[in-house]
Amino acid sequence: MSTLRAATRSSALARWQTDRVAALLGAAHPGLEVEPVLVVTAGDRDQTSPIHRLGGQGVFVKEVQAAVLDGRADIAVHSAKDLPSTPTDGLHIAAVPERGDVRDALVGCRFDALPREATVATGSVRRRSQLAWARPDLAFAELRGNIGTRLAKAPRFDAIVVAAAALDRLGQSPAVCDRLATDVMLPQVAQGALAVECRVDDEHTLDLLHRIEDVVARRQVDAERAFLAELGGGCEIPAGALAAVDGESVRVTGMLATTDGTELLRDTLTGAGAEVGAAVARRLLERGGHRFS
Repeated sequence: MSTLRAATRSSALARWQTDRVAALLGAAHPGLEVEPVLVVTAGDRDQTSPIHRLGGQGVFVKEVQAAVLDGRADIAVHSAKDLPSTPTDGLHIAAVPERGDVRDALVGCRFDALPREATVATGSVRRRSQLAWARPDLAFAELRGNIGTRLAKAPRFDAIVVAAAALDRLGQSPAVCDRLATDVMLPQVAQGALAVECRVDDEHTLDLLHRIEDVVARRQVDAERAFLAELGGGCEIPAGALAAVDGESVRVTGMLATTDGTELLRDTLTGAGAEVGAAVARRLLERGGHRFS
């Protein structure tokens, strides 16, 4: 196979991600080319409704996955944070390449300079709940659209929140950009990582993709996804997690909160594999997090 067809969304960020995967594959397999197959998702068609009302995780991936399942494409390239926490029948996450910055970025004002009762725009219940926990005085506004659209809307508010990795990948350098420490804002599961899927029975493509796997990023993503799977939800739940790999050990910090941010739980455990992520989720649920859903 000299060409792989890659299903992807048409946004600038999605195209960057596909181009990055294409470059990695080209370096690993000289002569191999990647042909984009552009797909419009439910999240792309509706740019105004909150993500959790559209169905949460999966609104940016289902149509992309369908293109692989029905044979229009060989692989699907995703922001790993957009994938549902449970596997999709017929597909396998064949590669998680190197990971970018996991943090969230406050654009327009530094966190410690936000005035009292400032308005922060974000479409994420995870971001809202953690900011509200740290600063109960803050007000929030909905924010949707691609990175360019969101940055263009930033002057309407005291600040907006976006993923730092998206800024890096698109070469965006806002005048005021505060990358929030993870003790203030735990990221969404798998934030900053890419995920490349193919059909489970496509052994040739599985072999090709194996060469672009980043072992550390994969262990982080697997542990964080295990955390979310144990909670049984997606981006409609105010939850976040971050895994760190140290030799054979994986340390996972997880967060679960109420949507208004009046209650927030965090916990950290260290273990040998992805199961530690699930263990953190169980601890949070046992400590009272079961009441938050």
